[in-house]
Amino acid sequence: MKSIRRIQTPYSEINLHDYWNEKKRLQFELLQIQQDIVREGQKLVITFDGRDAAGKGATIKRFVENLMPKNYRVIELGIPTKQESKRWFLRYEKLMPEKGEIVFFDRSWYNRALIEPTMGYCSKAQYQYFMRKVLDWEHSLLDKDIQLVKFYLSVDSKTQLVRFNQRVNDPFKYWKLSPTDLQARKKWDTFTKYKEQMLAHTSSERSPWITVNSNSKIEARLTCMLHIVRLFSKNKFIPLTGQDVYKNYSIEIDGIPFNGLTAQQYAILNELTDINKTIKKKP
Repeated sequence: MKSIRRIQTPYSEINLHDYWNEKKRLQFELLQIQQDIVREGQKLVITFDGRDAAGKGATIKRFVENLMPKNYRVIELGIPTKQESKRWFLRYEKLMPEKGEIVFFDRSWYNRALIEPTMGYCSKAQYQYFMRKVLDWEHSLLDKDIQLVKFYLSVDSKTQLVRFNQRVNDPFKYWKLSPTDLQARKKWDTFTKYKEQMLAHTSSERSPWITVNSNSKIEARLTCMLHIVRLFSKNKFIPLTGQDVYKNYSIEIDGIPFNGLTAQQYAILNELTDINKTIKKKP
């Protein structure tokens, strides 16, 4: 059941000049993907979940910046009605893409697994029902030829606090900070418990969670776009940094093989092996 995919970014500490160049390169690929979706009548859903100030909306903004407007929708739902709260999945079924369309969710149906139980906005029974049924529901969407990508943007407490303070002091962004955001911050540990339960129990091979560290906004945006390009582009795309984080590496240490390593893991183990050999050679 558990198949969470934590994406290693090739954009660590990227400068702003390279960020702008890479963003344009990725956006061009995304436009080509959208055109394929329109031409072939495909349906794609991309969801973004995470804590407040994790960068969900800003990441979506960069995704759609150069897409054809009539062939995508961005969904950001407000407080559900009593009827919507009772028929949770139906609320989202109505918003699924038509043929040739991409739908982005700025927070998805997983509100019921995250902020709602954290803040007491749903009952224990509603939460448990959701957790039991959500994967079956998602698999039924896949059976209807809806392609689904689920991103979880992960931000730490210190970074969130900095972003909250920036919003308070920005005359153009103060409205983005709500009383609910501040209350949810006080329940950081409770939210963490529900997040861990969600990731552990609502990820499958057919519908995996893709987790991205979003402490750096620009790295997270590029990493999410790169993942979609890797999944759906018909062209081979090499990041501007030249790092192919999807390539697997192998190394043998003292006769024991280590396979399926990332470039970073391989580099660390290789360096440790070299150090160990040097130590052994010393008299």
